[in-house]
Amino acid sequence: MGISLVLLAYKEEDNLRVLLPQIIEEVEKCNEEYEILVVDTAKPLDNTKGVCQEYGARYINQEEPGFGGAFRTAIKYANKSKFLIMDSDGSHPPKSIPAIHKMFVEEKCDVVIGSRYVKGGVTNDAKSSQIMSHMLNFAFRVCLGLHANDLSTDYRMYHTKQLKKVKLTCENYDVLEEVLLRLKLNKRDKKLKIGEVPINFQKRMYGESKRQLLKFIISYIKTLFRLMGVRIQDALHK
Repeated sequence: MGISLVLLAYKEEDNLRVLLPQIIEEVEKCNEEYEILVVDTAKPLDNTKGVCQEYGARYINQEEPGFGGAFRTAIKYANKSKFLIMDSDGSHPPKSIPAIHKMFVEEKCDVVIGSRYVKGGVTNDAKSSQIMSHMLNFAFRVCLGLHANDLSTDYRMYHTKQLKKVKLTCENYDVLEEVLLRLKLNKRDKKLKIGEVPINFQKRMYGESKRQLLKFIISYIKTLFRLMGVRIQDALHK
């Protein structure tokens, strides 16, 4: 039982100093044992480790490259039955943690997403980013049969046991769609129950975004076609 709360960090010392006490306050409202895992870069670039020690978080250096590699590292070291991941830049509000946990438990979901795109959700992204996000979400939703409005955010709660059974290969943010498809294909009835809790998505507090737009788009397009192939191959082997 319990919650492994995961933060993937890339020079996020200043943000973590603000976020960690807020996260602790909110996750304690879930009335479960918990651990906080901060997955930092392979080689430290700031004093993230010191901030983790100050607030009792487990500090781990990622063992594979990219966002996808950091995500896989977190899965490897998570010890609790529930796996809650969120951004470490302040864009995901910690106050939504209890609502995500409540839906996950009470509605027996496979995944619960902190969503920008359901009723009550808000995003403060630039208009261009919003348009791109909606287009990518629509494409993945239709082509992969994933029934959720916000597939491109990583504010999610999973079953740790289910995560440890999937083989993830994406290195970038497209791992967020890959993990949902592979979780779905691992279920015998192919029905992945995804819940969505509205959140107020904010711009990062400190530092600059690590996403490179062109690389981001190209990676997503390639991944879409590859995952469509995975889905078709799975259907042929039924």
